[in-house]
Formats: sequence, C-alpha cells, structure tokens
Amino acid sequence: MAWSWRYETEHGKPVDDGSLPRELFSSRGDAESWLGETWRDLVDGGAARVTLLEDEHPVYTMSLDDPA
Repeated sequence: MAWSWRYETEHGKPVDDGSLPRELFSSRGDAESWLGETWRDLVDGGAARVTLLEDEHPVYTMSLDDPA
C-alpha cells in the first residue's frame, strides 16, 4: 500500500506542472507528517489544497490556507 498527495487548485483542478514533488510514503502517518513540514512550499508552488491518496484512491481533501 502506497500513500501520496495530489495537489489541486482551489477549485479542485489537479496541479500537474511537474514543479511540485511526487513523493510516495509507506504509511499514512509518514505522508501526513511530510505535509506538515512542506505545505508552505506547496502553496508557493501553486497548490491551494491537497488530497491524500491510498493507492490512487482518495481518502480526504484539505485546504492549504494558512489559518493565521
């Protein structure tokens, strides 16, 4: 089982320009920890929200808006 993130615009359109990292993780926890460390870089790269995928199946979607 592999976990990954799909990067999206605020309207849900995938961001596939190749500038954002394509990481695979062996656990959900590893994927979520990585996102916690890199979400600002993803926003700078054009992502407004992300969807966690388990073997290409969506698990959940969340916004990358800074709550501050």
